[in-house]
Amino acid sequence: MSLAANDPSRKTWLAIPENTDFPIQNIPFGVFLTRDDIITIGTRIGDIAIDLGALHQLGYFKNIPLTDDIFLQDSLNDFIADGRKTWRAVRNRIADLFDINNHELKQNDDHCKRVLFTMDEIEMQMPVQVGDYTDFYSSKEHATNVGTMFRDPDNALLPNWLHIPVGYHGRSSSIIPSGIPVHRPQGQKLPKGAEEPIFGPSRLVDFELEMAFITTAANDLGQPIPIDEAENQIFGMVIFNDWSARDIQKWEYVPLGPFLAKSFASSISPWIVTLDALEPFRVEGPKPEKELLPYLQSSGKKSFDINLQVSITPKKGKESVVTNSNFKYMYWNMSQQLAHHTVNGCPVNSGDMMASGTISGPTPDSFGSMLELSWKGTKPLKLKGGEERKFIEDYDTVTMRGYCQNHEVRIGFGEVKTQLLPVFKSK
Repeated sequence: MSLAANDPSRKTWLAIPENTDFPIQNIPFGVFLTRDDIITIGTRIGDIAIDLGALHQLGYFKNIPLTDDIFLQDSLNDFIADGRKTWRAVRNRIADLFDINNHELKQNDDHCKRVLFTMDEIEMQMPVQVGDYTDFYSSKEHATNVGTMFRDPDNALLPNWLHIPVGYHGRSSSIIPSGIPVHRPQGQKLPKGAEEPIFGPSRLVDFELEMAFITTAANDLGQPIPIDEAENQIFGMVIFNDWSARDIQKWEYVPLGPFLAKSFASSISPWIVTLDALEPFRVEGPKPEKELLPYLQSSGKKSFDINLQVSITPKKGKESVVTNSNFKYMYWNMSQQLAHHTVNGCPVNSGDMMASGTISGPTPDSFGSMLELSWKGTKPLKLKGGEERKFIEDYDTVTMRGYCQNHEVRIGFGEVKTQLLPVFKSK
């Protein structure tokens, strides 16, 4: 099926801001609460949210085989499970319906009132029910920086790193959409020079700049997904802030890896941008430095040129950009991650989320965490207004943004914006 929705010359009859993240060529998918307190699946063009449940009930998808309630749910899981053919058909139909030359919906004021909402009339929800969440560790620059800080700089990468996309199973229950605040976590820490741990609030709360992809129900137990078929099982991507407590992490991660230091919260941008929408921004990733085993060998442009930015806003201060990075720096691509994840026969389901790991670039201003930006707290960052930061402080707001852009079109993800609150206290 063609990607008619991607036509860069297409314009919409909706009034949209110039240089929006959400032109008619994007058509992301999300879940929102309407002004009538109805939860629905929708999309967005410019600053207009579109109720797909209402569109379907009004007969605008009559030529696409969809169940009656496919968009009347509180998650995209069932829609994602329908597969790429359905995703493309729906996305192409939306693009056609809101094309400037199509008057089918435009001239029906009653239908427009039922279908269209301004962004201040809706409340974004989690777009999927995440059954399982995996966090990879796929940026060579990030892994090298961390290895240099905590181990031998001459052997910063562990022996397996150039051979497999390293990952661990995270906690899906604490993945939240943009706008929901996070409390500073507590746990065990080993103070410098001490022999016994103490309990208390983390003093080294950090963000991790990541992207995450969402899968469909892709394989049965025991059935690997070949690398050449992996992208067919990926619905789309979101920006992912994998909150981390570095002092808790340092004490607990040996021998089995991250646990409480990571499971207290991960924040995502609420609109899922499809791989189809990102098609014009494909690029080749870094070349493998070691010969890979056959199941991990990929060819062609398997990465995407996605500009990423992180800022910090103190409670009474101004927003300060602290890093500019890019998804194209990732050493291991999504196809390799999914092929490796399932090579042992592990099944993945609709709505599963797989995060990239911290995305760091080759220069200090492109590092993807405060751990690296402040180099373990030894080089505090200057914010606008004169404040300094080694790690994230109470009432700081961390905002991540991402977009792709060429000479024809801009496709963005919006933002994931989260404030860090003090340790939770019972009333």
